[in-house]
Amino acid sequence: MRIERISPDKVRFFLTPDDLAERQLDREDLWKDLPKVHELFHDMLEQAYYEVGFEARGPVAVEIFTLPAHGMVVVISRTAEDEALYEEDGEESLQMEVLLAEREDVVVAFRDIEHVIAAAQKLAGILPHGGRLYAFRKLYVLYFPETLVREAGKAAQALAVLTEYGEAVSVSEAILEEYGKKLIAEDALGTLRTYFARS
Repeated sequence: MRIERISPDKVRFFLTPDDLAERQLDREDLWKDLPKVHELFHDMLEQAYYEVGFEARGPVAVEIFTLPAHGMVVVISRTAEDEALYEEDGEESLQMEVLLAEREDVVVAFRDIEHVIAAAQKLAGILPHGGRLYAFRKLYVLYFPETLVREAGKAAQALAVLTEYGEAVSVSEAILEEYGKKLIAEDALGTLRTYFARS
């Protein structure tokens, strides 16, 4: 189980099938309200605290992305803290708001077009083509309708690069089509590299 800190309020875990097998879990179990699943999330938060200094006091949101070959990426975000949410009889208790969404698509939002271009350039050797680019709510959104790449290792690499420059979001394709403006209809990564080639 590998961990990376994305921002002060967010960490990302990479889980392999072996990580789940060690806990006698499979991918389907993560969508269930099981004691073993809660134990896994609590262990992940403990690891996040000791390895990267991520302290979760109060509610956290958990988002899960599936990868080929049964790997998984788990993003844990700290939500707005409220003393009343975790003060209970004078003792701290962690409140977990688990938002589980098994998705085959990948959606990443960027604050600046320069960040999108930088991500596209860095992905040249990992994910050379694909994606659609939208303008949506003052953000630039890259939408990948299917799993990024077939190899789990490369998919994890690609997601790591994308979330280095942007943030994985849960916006659906229907919402983007209805309320967003399509800037590049196909092969957004290849198109961006073509028009904004490094000199």
